[in-house]
Amino acid sequence: MIRKLFSSSRAPMLLAGIALTAFNMLNSLSAQAAAPMAHNPAPGFYRIMVGEFEITALSDGTVDLPMNKLLNQSQKKTDQALAYAFEQSPLETSVNTFLVNTGSKLILIDTGAGNLFGPTLGKLITNLKASGYQPEQVDEIYLTHMHPDHVGGLMANGAIAFPNAVLRADRHESEFWLSKSNMDRATPDNKGFFQGAIASVSPYVEAEKYIPFDGDAELVPGVSSVLSQGHTVGHTSYLIQSKGQKLLLIGDLIHVAAVQFDTPSVTIAFDSDQKQAAAERLKVFSSAAKDGILVGAAHLPFPGMGHVGVNGKGFRWIPMNYTQIR
Repeated sequence: MIRKLFSSSRAPMLLAGIALTAFNMLNSLSAQAAAPMAHNPAPGFYRIMVGEFEITALSDGTVDLPMNKLLNQSQKKTDQALAYAFEQSPLETSVNTFLVNTGSKLILIDTGAGNLFGPTLGKLITNLKASGYQPEQVDEIYLTHMHPDHVGGLMANGAIAFPNAVLRADRHESEFWLSKSNMDRATPDNKGFFQGAIASVSPYVEAEKYIPFDGDAELVPGVSSVLSQGHTVGHTSYLIQSKGQKLLLIGDLIHVAAVQFDTPSVTIAFDSDQKQAAAERLKVFSSAAKDGILVGAAHLPFPGMGHVGVNGKGFRWIPMNYTQIR
């Protein structure tokens, strides 16, 4: 049969058809291979359970920081430590926030930078929505401190971003950062910290949505503030407890894992009290390592949660195992 077909006068047409089919198949494969790159990352949220509480880490994005200039040790030492961790300066640094659903309250801890730190940050609201929540559902917002990359997300397009939320922070923070006289006395390099805090927090104060607390306190059942001064005058960690499980959210007690776990005495230029910041870090790391408590940090690589282990005279960071809620 095949011989008859190819020996007939139709053979040239059949061959042409086969060639056209082969060409179209190759062209289709070529078109698939040339598909444009997506470039978009996965939505920046990660969810775990702590007892009966749902914890969602939310990324506000990343920012490149010259850590070999910001850390208070020689640039050579910082560069060596970063290289050992296959990193370099400027270091792409995560800005993490955490959403705590207790079942009766939805609590956001820190709000990222909003539009105060450039285009690589300010992704909190997008990732909050991607995680299944809306800004209007947030009941309370707790700030670790009032640096711009923690308060900027309080506002969006000139309006309060979380219209139904009460804002809370240690009173030392608001008394210091919302003070115009303090801002007037600040060096030119530091005035922006005050301006960011005033622009972001003051609308909540004026709307009577700001309720400060003083030191260590249970803010809602299972969520407590833990004063951890040094980075700022009222820097606060938050302890989450449910069914015997614990998560300690430590804010800016650490910025660079490759350096400050091995050598917790190394501080950063953003620390307002260098000695106190180093002492607080050592105290918290020692306690976390001893108790095996889960830790979450604002600037460790997203999602910024894991455990602290002892490593000689220093510590080591053990990122938490990937897990699914079951």
